[in-house]
Amino acid sequence: MIERDAMPPRPWHRVQGTIDASTMWYAVMRKRERGVFIGTLVLRHTDHHALLLRRGWEEVAPHAIQAPRREAPSG
Repeated sequence: MIERDAMPPRPWHRVQGTIDASTMWYAVMRKRERGVFIGTLVLRHTDHHALLLRRGWEEVAPHAIQAPRREAPSG
């Protein structure tokens, strides 16, 4: 089982947000810079969100960033 507060394995970084952050209000955005992706968490439907989209950032679907499920140990 994966602990919710466990840090993701390298090279990944935890996406920081408020305790009530949901994909209804927030979007995870990414942009490729110098061969790597940079990312940020932004409120949807705001001027900042629109600006990032105009500058080539893209939204990342929630299912693409969730932690992989691990199978329960047998026995």
